[in-house]
Amino acid sequence: MGSVPDPSRVRVAGPLAPFAPGLVQELASLGYRPASAAMQMTLTAQLSRWLLAEGVGLNSLTGPMIDRFLAERRARGVSYRCSPRALAPMLGYLRRLGAVPPPAPTPAPTTAADVLLARFAVYLAEQRALSTATVGAYVHRVRPFVEEVACPGGVDRVGLISAGEVTAFLTARLPLMTPGKAVMTASALRSLLRFLHAEAMTETALAGAVPAVASHRLAGLPEPLTAVQVRSLLAACDDSTGVGRRDLAVMLLMCRLGLRCAEVAALRLDDLDWTGGTVTVHGKSGRIDRMPLPTDVGHVLVAYLCEGRPDSQARTVFVRAVAPFTPLLPTSVSRIVARAAQRAGLGTVHGHRLRHTAATETVNAGASLEEVAQLLRHDGVATTVIYAKTDLNRLARLARPWPTGTAAQ
Repeated sequence: MGSVPDPSRVRVAGPLAPFAPGLVQELASLGYRPASAAMQMTLTAQLSRWLLAEGVGLNSLTGPMIDRFLAERRARGVSYRCSPRALAPMLGYLRRLGAVPPPAPTPAPTTAADVLLARFAVYLAEQRALSTATVGAYVHRVRPFVEEVACPGGVDRVGLISAGEVTAFLTARLPLMTPGKAVMTASALRSLLRFLHAEAMTETALAGAVPAVASHRLAGLPEPLTAVQVRSLLAACDDSTGVGRRDLAVMLLMCRLGLRCAEVAALRLDDLDWTGGTVTVHGKSGRIDRMPLPTDVGHVLVAYLCEGRPDSQARTVFVRAVAPFTPLLPTSVSRIVARAAQRAGLGTVHGHRLRHTAATETVNAGASLEEVAQLLRHDGVATTVIYAKTDLNRLARLARPWPTGTAAQ
């Protein structure tokens, strides 16, 4: 039986040698197991020897130099640890010490269109409190309008935009889009035009020139899981392991409290009030709500925090199960649900369906739409009203008896 590799015994020669002991401690603090840390130190030693052979110092360890090192590894037939991500722990440590140059900043926008879109993105994030993903989607949707109408050929003519141009642009574009993309484009453009007027770039408020897009908003029906499917989903988590305890806690929060994936990922240790039995939820648009913490959810959270959560400097409740133990991303939360659904034989299930499930179960239990809106933290009942169509108990009372075939004489 082979011995466990000791990362401190990896010999590092060259310009990175003085930083090797500190890097070993850094990897340990990030939760790397000895074998994984030894592989990281081996990569560090290879990079250090390469820098020494090239005759360059750490001040030259910039993006292009890193790309050269990785390209030469691939050219030699090395098939592992050949991406910038493999060097991230080491470079992060060295950059914090100021031993190597920081990553190159994102190039400043140069064209008139890019400058305008950058300002719009800041407005959406800071003034409208939209998430990074939503900001990116809005900017993507309005880019053609900015490049073709507001700043054609790099010429800034924002102040000359007319309502007719807005209508003509949408008339040409929207019919070629799916209903969902058309609604998103119209909403994003409406937001851009409000921004331009608020910033005094246009004299006229042009948001009203964006027509409403027929989307049949309440035509669809939420697709909740049945009680049997929920039990199968939760049973697919092995609560004898740390990963299973984490996944079970994640999905119970979504099933019982209707949390979104981003809200689960953003949950911090300080948000759990064990004395008061509440949890603070950081929702969309900067909204903060305090919600009661159900007893069963609390027990599962305690099991994860005490016996499943790796030691981590992160203050989020949920962290990665493998090093580095950094906070989970919203996409990772959704993947937890998807993997559990596959194990349970439920096919494709995304995280948001658990939110639909929580809302539907609450409605069918007799709650009012106002109470469901409070659970989901909607700004108004208008967003919640679609769940009225899932209230099978109350809808059954509205159904008229089927004709028996006995005609009235």
